[in-house]
Amino acid sequence: MMVVLYLVIRKGMNKMSSYGPLAPVYDKFTSDIRYDDFADFYEKVFKEKGKTVKTLLDVGCGTGTLTAMMAQRGYEMVAADSSSDMLCIAQEKFSELNNIIPPLFLCQSMTELDLYGTVDATISCLDAVNYLPPSDLPGFFRLLHLFIEPGGVFIFDINSPERLRSLDGFTSVDEDENNLCLWRADFSKEEKALYYGMDLFTRRGRFWQRSCEEHIEYSHEPDELSALLLFAGFTGIETRTDGPQNELGRIFIIAENTSH
Repeated sequence: MMVVLYLVIRKGMNKMSSYGPLAPVYDKFTSDIRYDDFADFYEKVFKEKGKTVKTLLDVGCGTGTLTAMMAQRGYEMVAADSSSDMLCIAQEKFSELNNIIPPLFLCQSMTELDLYGTVDATISCLDAVNYLPPSDLPGFFRLLHLFIEPGGVFIFDINSPERLRSLDGFTSVDEDENNLCLWRADFSKEEKALYYGMDLFTRRGRFWQRSCEEHIEYSHEPDELSALLLFAGFTGIETRTDGPQNELGRIFIIAENTSH
Protein backbone atom coordinates (compact mmCIF):
# COMPACT_ATOMS: atom_id res chain seq x y z
CA MET A 1 0.00 0.00 0.00
CA MET A 2 1.34 3.44 -0.95
CA VAL A 3 1.01 6.07 1.74
CA VAL A 4 1.26 9.55 0.29
CA LEU A 5 2.18 12.85 1.88
CA TYR A 6 0.51 15.40 -0.39
CA LEU A 7 2.32 18.64 -1.17
CA VAL A 8 1.20 20.97 -3.93
CA ILE A 9 3.54 23.66 -5.18
CA ARG A 10 2.05 25.98 -7.76
CA LYS A 11 4.20 28.74 -9.23
CA GLY A 12 3.97 31.20 -12.07
CA MET A 13 3.29 29.10 -15.12
CA ASN A 14 5.19 31.35 -17.49
CA LYS A 15 8.35 31.37 -15.39
CA MET A 16 11.30 29.07 -15.55
CA SER A 17 11.28 29.27 -11.73
CA SER A 18 8.58 26.60 -11.73
CA TYR A 19 11.45 24.10 -11.59
CA GLY A 20 11.30 23.50 -7.85
CA PRO A 21 10.31 19.95 -6.82
CA LEU A 22 11.46 18.74 -10.24
CA ALA A 23 15.01 20.01 -9.77
CA PRO A 24 16.42 17.10 -7.68
CA VAL A 25 15.21 14.51 -10.21
CA TYR A 26 15.58 16.50 -13.43
CA ASP A 27 18.90 14.91 -14.42
CA LYS A 28 17.60 11.40 -13.71
CA PHE A 29 14.58 11.85 -15.93
CA THR A 30 16.54 13.54 -18.76
CA SER A 31 19.53 11.22 -18.82
CA ASP A 32 18.83 10.38 -22.48
CA ILE A 33 19.63 13.92 -23.65
CA ARG A 34 22.94 14.02 -25.51
CA TYR A 35 24.28 17.37 -24.39
CA ASP A 36 27.52 16.70 -26.24
CA ASP A 37 25.55 16.88 -29.50
CA PHE A 38 24.37 20.36 -28.54
CA ALA A 39 27.91 21.41 -27.60
CA ASP A 40 29.24 20.07 -30.91
CA PHE A 41 26.53 21.96 -32.82
CA TYR A 42 27.36 25.25 -31.10
CA GLU A 43 31.05 24.89 -31.88
CA LYS A 44 30.21 23.99 -35.46
CA VAL A 45 28.24 27.24 -35.77
CA PHE A 46 31.05 29.27 -34.17
CA LYS A 47 33.46 27.83 -36.73
CA GLU A 48 31.07 28.39 -39.67
CA LYS A 49 30.61 32.01 -38.62
CA GLY A 50 34.32 32.54 -38.04
CA LYS A 51 33.70 33.53 -34.42
CA THR A 52 36.31 33.39 -31.70
CA VAL A 53 34.28 32.77 -28.55
CA LYS A 54 35.85 33.04 -25.13
CA THR A 55 33.02 34.24 -22.87
CA LEU A 56 29.74 32.39 -23.22
CA LEU A 57 26.34 33.00 -21.60
CA ASP A 58 24.04 30.02 -21.02
CA VAL A 59 20.49 31.37 -20.57
CA GLY A 60 18.08 29.03 -18.81
CA CYS A 61 21.02 26.84 -17.79
CA GLY A 62 18.97 24.56 -15.52
CA THR A 63 21.09 22.05 -13.65
CA GLY A 64 24.18 23.15 -15.55
CA THR A 65 25.03 19.99 -17.48
CA LEU A 66 25.66 21.89 -20.70
CA THR A 67 27.32 24.75 -18.80
CA ALA A 68 29.81 22.29 -17.30
CA MET A 69 30.44 20.69 -20.68
CA MET A 70 31.19 24.02 -22.35
CA ALA A 71 33.42 25.04 -19.43
CA GLN A 72 35.39 21.82 -19.85
CA ARG A 73 35.86 22.77 -23.50
CA GLY A 74 37.58 25.97 -22.40
CA TYR A 75 34.84 28.61 -22.38
CA GLU A 76 34.45 31.15 -19.59
CA MET A 77 30.84 30.65 -18.61
CA VAL A 78 28.07 32.84 -17.29
CA ALA A 79 25.05 30.74 -16.35
CA ALA A 80 21.63 32.26 -15.68
CA ASP A 81 18.42 30.64 -14.49
CA SER A 82 15.45 31.86 -12.47
CA SER A 83 15.23 28.62 -10.45
CA SER A 84 17.46 28.71 -7.38
CA ASP A 85 16.85 24.97 -6.94
CA MET A 86 18.27 24.19 -10.37
CA LEU A 87 21.23 26.55 -9.85
CA CYS A 88 22.13 24.84 -6.56
CA ILE A 89 22.49 21.56 -8.42
CA ALA A 90 24.52 23.28 -11.14
CA GLN A 91 26.91 24.67 -8.54
CA GLU A 92 27.36 21.21 -7.00
CA LYS A 93 28.46 19.86 -10.39
CA PHE A 94 31.21 22.43 -10.64
CA SER A 95 32.48 21.61 -7.17
CA GLU A 96 33.49 18.22 -8.58
CA LEU A 97 35.37 19.61 -11.60
CA ASN A 98 39.03 20.55 -11.66
CA ASN A 99 41.17 22.80 -13.86
CA ILE A 100 38.31 24.94 -15.17
CA ILE A 101 37.26 28.52 -14.55
CA PRO A 102 34.14 28.45 -12.33
CA PRO A 103 31.17 30.11 -14.03
CA LEU A 104 29.38 33.18 -12.79
CA PHE A 105 25.97 31.89 -11.67
CA LEU A 106 23.09 34.37 -11.83
CA CYS A 107 19.65 33.67 -10.39
CA GLN A 108 17.78 35.80 -12.92
CA SER A 109 14.80 35.33 -15.17
CA MET A 110 15.27 35.59 -18.90
CA THR A 111 13.46 38.94 -18.99
CA GLU A 112 15.53 40.43 -16.14
CA LEU A 113 19.07 39.64 -17.24
CA ASP A 114 21.60 42.04 -15.80
CA LEU A 115 25.16 41.01 -16.60
CA TYR A 116 28.31 42.64 -15.30
CA GLY A 117 29.68 43.06 -18.79
CA THR A 118 29.34 41.66 -22.28
CA VAL A 119 29.87 38.14 -23.65
CA ASP A 120 31.09 36.86 -27.00
CA ALA A 121 28.11 34.57 -27.52
CA THR A 122 24.90 33.33 -25.91
CA ILE A 123 23.24 29.94 -26.05
CA SER A 124 19.83 28.83 -24.82
CA CYS A 125 19.14 25.13 -24.84
CA LEU A 126 16.12 22.80 -24.79
CA ASP A 127 13.29 25.22 -25.69
CA ALA A 128 13.83 27.69 -22.85
CA VAL A 129 12.60 30.43 -25.20
CA ASN A 130 9.27 28.59 -25.50
CA TYR A 131 8.66 29.47 -21.86
CA LEU A 132 8.45 33.16 -22.74
CA PRO A 133 5.03 34.49 -23.77
CA PRO A 134 5.05 36.53 -27.01
CA SER A 135 4.83 39.79 -25.06
CA ASP A 136 8.17 39.05 -23.30
CA LEU A 137 10.18 38.22 -26.41
CA PRO A 138 11.01 41.78 -27.60
CA GLY A 139 12.42 42.76 -24.20
CA PHE A 140 14.44 39.55 -23.91
CA PHE A 141 15.99 40.02 -27.34
CA ARG A 142 16.81 43.67 -26.59
CA LEU A 143 18.63 42.61 -23.41
CA LEU A 144 20.73 40.11 -25.36
CA HIS A 145 21.49 42.76 -27.97
CA LEU A 146 22.85 44.85 -25.10
CA PHE A 147 24.94 42.11 -23.47
CA ILE A 148 26.34 40.32 -26.53
CA GLU A 149 29.41 41.90 -28.10
CA PRO A 150 28.90 43.43 -31.56
CA GLY A 151 29.60 40.64 -34.01
CA GLY A 152 28.78 38.06 -31.36
CA VAL A 153 26.34 35.24 -31.95
CA PHE A 154 23.11 34.10 -30.29
CA ILE A 155 22.01 30.46 -30.73
CA PHE A 156 18.79 29.07 -29.31
CA ASP A 157 16.33 26.33 -30.05
CA ILE A 158 12.55 25.98 -29.83
CA ASN A 159 10.00 23.25 -29.97
CA SER A 160 8.31 23.76 -33.31
CA PRO A 161 4.62 24.75 -33.32
CA GLU A 162 3.84 21.41 -34.94
CA ARG A 163 5.63 19.56 -32.15
CA LEU A 164 3.74 21.40 -29.41
CA ARG A 165 0.39 20.78 -31.09
CA SER A 166 1.20 17.08 -31.46
CA LEU A 167 1.59 16.74 -27.69
CA ASP A 168 -2.03 17.65 -26.99
CA GLY A 169 -3.49 14.96 -24.72
CA PHE A 170 -0.14 13.20 -24.34
CA THR A 171 0.70 11.49 -21.05
CA SER A 172 3.84 9.67 -19.89
CA VAL A 173 5.41 8.10 -16.83
CA ASP A 174 9.05 8.16 -15.73
CA GLU A 175 10.19 6.27 -12.67
CA ASP A 176 13.08 4.80 -10.75
CA GLU A 177 13.30 3.11 -7.36
CA ASN A 178 12.62 6.25 -5.34
CA ASN A 179 10.88 8.64 -7.76
CA LEU A 180 7.92 8.61 -10.11
CA CYS A 181 6.79 11.38 -12.43
CA LEU A 182 3.42 11.52 -14.19
CA TRP A 183 3.40 13.97 -17.11
CA ARG A 184 0.29 15.20 -18.94
CA ALA A 185 -0.18 17.86 -21.61
CA ASP A 186 -2.98 19.93 -23.15
CA PHE A 187 -2.61 22.33 -26.06
CA SER A 188 -4.73 25.49 -26.17
CA LYS A 189 -5.44 26.55 -29.74
CA GLU A 190 -6.77 29.92 -28.56
CA GLU A 191 -3.61 30.73 -26.58
CA LYS A 192 -1.25 28.83 -28.89
CA ALA A 193 0.33 27.29 -25.82
CA LEU A 194 1.00 23.85 -24.37
CA TYR A 195 0.03 23.48 -20.74
CA TYR A 196 1.58 20.55 -18.96
CA GLY A 197 1.56 19.36 -15.40
CA MET A 198 3.73 16.93 -13.51
CA ASP A 199 2.87 14.90 -10.42
CA LEU A 200 6.10 13.90 -8.68
CA PHE A 201 6.18 11.12 -6.10
CA THR A 202 9.31 10.85 -3.98
CA ARG A 203 9.96 8.07 -1.48
CA ARG A 204 10.39 9.29 2.09
CA GLY A 205 11.06 6.13 4.10
CA ARG A 206 7.72 4.31 4.38
CA PHE A 207 5.90 7.25 2.82
CA TRP A 208 5.68 8.88 -0.58
CA GLN A 209 5.61 12.65 -0.90
CA ARG A 210 3.60 14.05 -3.77
CA SER A 211 4.39 17.43 -5.29
CA CYS A 212 2.99 19.09 -8.39
CA GLU A 213 4.33 21.50 -10.95
CA GLU A 214 2.58 23.24 -13.82
CA HIS A 215 4.41 24.61 -16.86
CA ILE A 216 3.49 26.35 -20.07
CA GLU A 217 5.33 26.51 -23.39
CA TYR A 218 4.25 29.02 -25.99
CA SER A 219 4.14 28.25 -29.69
CA HIS A 220 6.48 30.60 -31.57
CA GLU A 221 6.69 30.76 -35.34
CA PRO A 222 10.32 30.94 -36.57
CA ASP A 223 9.49 33.78 -38.98
CA GLU A 224 8.03 35.86 -36.14
CA LEU A 225 11.10 35.23 -33.99
CA SER A 226 13.36 36.27 -36.86
CA ALA A 227 11.44 39.53 -37.27
CA LEU A 228 11.71 40.29 -33.55
CA LEU A 229 15.46 39.56 -33.56
CA LEU A 230 15.95 41.87 -36.53
CA PHE A 231 14.02 44.64 -34.78
CA ALA A 232 16.11 44.15 -31.60
CA GLY A 233 19.37 44.71 -33.49
CA PHE A 234 20.41 41.29 -34.77
CA THR A 235 21.27 40.36 -38.33
CA GLY A 236 22.29 37.33 -40.40
CA ILE A 237 19.40 35.36 -38.91
CA GLU A 238 19.20 31.70 -39.84
CA THR A 239 16.64 29.00 -39.08
CA ARG A 240 18.25 25.57 -38.93
CA THR A 241 16.80 22.06 -38.74
CA ASP A 242 20.12 20.19 -38.84
CA GLY A 243 20.78 20.36 -35.11
CA PRO A 244 20.29 17.84 -32.29
CA GLN A 245 16.81 16.35 -31.86
CA ASN A 246 15.67 17.61 -35.25
CA GLU A 247 13.68 14.38 -35.53
CA LEU A 248 11.60 15.65 -32.59
CA GLY A 249 10.85 18.94 -34.31
CA ARG A 250 13.56 20.97 -32.60
CA ILE A 251 14.42 24.12 -34.54
CA PHE A 252 17.58 26.19 -34.04
CA ILE A 253 17.74 29.92 -34.68
CA ILE A 254 21.08 31.68 -35.08
CA ALA A 255 21.58 35.44 -35.09
CA GLU A 256 24.58 37.77 -35.17
CA ASN A 257 24.62 40.93 -33.09
CA THR A 258 25.16 44.43 -34.46
CA SER A 259 26.69 47.47 -32.79
CA HIS A 260 24.91 48.79 -29.70
